[in-house]
Amino acid sequence: MSRGGRAAPPVRLVHLGLGNFFRAHQAWYTDRAGDDWGIAAFSGRSAELADALRAQDGLYTLVTRAGDGDRLDVISSLARAHPAARHDAWLATVASPDVRAMTITITEAGYLRGAHAELQADVDALRADRSARVRTAPARIVAGLEARRRADAGPLTLIPCDNLPENGAVVAQVVADLADLVEPRLRDWLETSVTTVTTMVDRITPRTTPGDLVAGDRCTVVTEPFSEWVLSGRFAGGRPRWEDAGATFTDDIAPFEERKLWLLNGGHSLLAYAGSARGHETVADSMADKTCRAWLEAWWTEASRHLTLPAEDLARYRQALLERFANPRMRHRLAQIAADGSQKLPIRILPVLRAERSTGRMPEGAVRVLTAWICHLRGAGVPVADPRADELVALAAGPLPKAVPRILEDLDATLAADDELVAGVLERAGP
Repeated sequence: MSRGGRAAPPVRLVHLGLGNFFRAHQAWYTDRAGDDWGIAAFSGRSAELADALRAQDGLYTLVTRAGDGDRLDVISSLARAHPAARHDAWLATVASPDVRAMTITITEAGYLRGAHAELQADVDALRADRSARVRTAPARIVAGLEARRRADAGPLTLIPCDNLPENGAVVAQVVADLADLVEPRLRDWLETSVTTVTTMVDRITPRTTPGDLVAGDRCTVVTEPFSEWVLSGRFAGGRPRWEDAGATFTDDIAPFEERKLWLLNGGHSLLAYAGSARGHETVADSMADKTCRAWLEAWWTEASRHLTLPAEDLARYRQALLERFANPRMRHRLAQIAADGSQKLPIRILPVLRAERSTGRMPEGAVRVLTAWICHLRGAGVPVADPRADELVALAAGPLPKAVPRILEDLDATLAADDELVAGVLERAGP
């Protein structure tokens, strides 16, 4: 693929986390916005995808896979693709006055809140040399912002697009805390020159398989027809007209965040652990199982009691989710969804569990997810893929009466102190 001599759009956005979801979502919205806003995107670690995209002038095919056929679109908003090793290009791009905003997709696990050896190593490296190459995402963001401060390149907006409640506040705190450790003068500049927008993102985008590739395109992305992007906050340096591509701008994003995190993401987690334990490979496979579907509906009913959007909105959203999940042509593998459960369950499941327990109810759906996850850690269903896999598998090993309280306490100490909850999990976990 090539642009045929046509110039790529000028770089006005920088993106961290060059992956399928970004290319199916933020790059797609930017392409459809119709403005002259090109994106320079940087991979998290691997160079392979960036190299392949660079060979294709940043172009790739987005396959929108509906139940009755595919739509193919060539996305042209990606002006440059760089591997993580091009830290010099990262610093120069973030420090460019032409760049007005940074979008971020590094997954829940990428924010590295709390003590982390690799992050501390990056802090030490940046203290010694502000242009030192760093490896963690928070340190890369801070290094880029410090380069922008030194270049006096003007205001910038951070736009995190990961499945975290109040993700704008999360990234702002992570960046501010790290800035204090690296360069105290950076904090003052952040407060006057950088704004952070909170977002809710939604588009199911499975991993691309060899059979999905379009002829002549090594970087094909497959996604579903449904897409949603809700944003809230102030854009310090301007932005594309994403609303022309269907994005929603609001003053109160929390209801949208909770709806998506609990119904879609929480439902996905339920199917990932309980569905794979029943022998299913994909979301659609699980939806064809009446038992899994009944479990999903029970979870949604519990979660919906604590959502604030109008009942008719929730009913439409649930119906749309049933159709999306059951799409047999979307091979969304449960193993992909099951990864990083220790980061996902606290934001997808525990808020509903706590809300239900505060009323005295024992939430069948939430308890089922916790039980299925613990069984997953004990070997049921897909293999464990988690940043804390070794630690969690060890905690979940041995007799269930001891393993269940250990895992619940690791998630939240108050859960292990809830004797009725512990008993409920033990009852469902089996002998």
